[in-house]
This record gives sequence, C-alpha cells and structure tokens, in this order.
Amino acid sequence: MKRLLSIVALLGLTGLGVSLSAQQTPSSTPSTPSQAGSMPDQQTPSSPTSAAPQQPQQQPTDATNAQQSARAFEGKIEKSGDKLVLQDSATSTSYKLDDQDKAKQFEGKNVKVMATVDSSTNTLHVVDISPAESR
Repeated sequence: MKRLLSIVALLGLTGLGVSLSAQQTPSSTPSTPSQAGSMPDQQTPSSPTSAAPQQPQQQPTDATNAQQSARAFEGKIEKSGDKLVLQDSATSTSYKLDDQDKAKQFEGKNVKVMATVDSSTNTLHVVDISPAESR
C-alpha cells in the first residue's frame, strides 16, 4: 500500500514539475494548448500573473529610452500665437514646447533645451531648459 502511494505521489509531482516548466518556457507555449484541455484552471491564472510583472518592467524601459534619446536643442524661446515655441538657431526650425510653464521664464531669451522630439507633431517633450552659454 505504501509503495502504491509513493508511486502515485511521485507521478503527481513529476506531472506538476513538467506543467510548471512548460509554463515558464516561452518556446513551449505553442504546445500549451494541447495541455490546456487537461488543466485549464492552472494555466488561466498563470497567464495574467506572468503578464502583469512584465508590464511594469517594460514601462521603465520606455521611460529610460525616452531619457536616453533626449538631446540638446539651442535657440530662442518665442511666442507663436498664444503658445511659446523654440526657434532652433542651428536648423531654423520652430518646435512646439510641451511644458509652457518651464519655457515662460525664458521668453525672448536664448536657451538650451534638453528634450525628446516627437517628429510627427514637431513637439519637444521638455526635460530641462537652461540659459544658453554665451560665446
């Protein structure tokens, strides 16, 4: 009787180990649907649980990429209609500024703007604005 219980327990633990390793291995995901029919309750909760930790990890990466792609723009803060823009001295391009409050104190002055650029809207997402170094 003990021998039979030992065999059943061993088979159960082996099956559980195989199931857990299949869930952790991305390459075995296509074979998971064939197993899903036999264990839908175990696989359904693991999908949202395993997906949830990945999302917070991706968000800092996106923020990091945005900060890494920030670059310096130099020019003069000027009014364009009711908005402040940066008139880039090097390219003679006018960029919209997403942070009007930071730009307001530099209106009419030459500045260096650290920002990421949204080329589809020609908008600078301001990280920092400082007075341009006089040469």
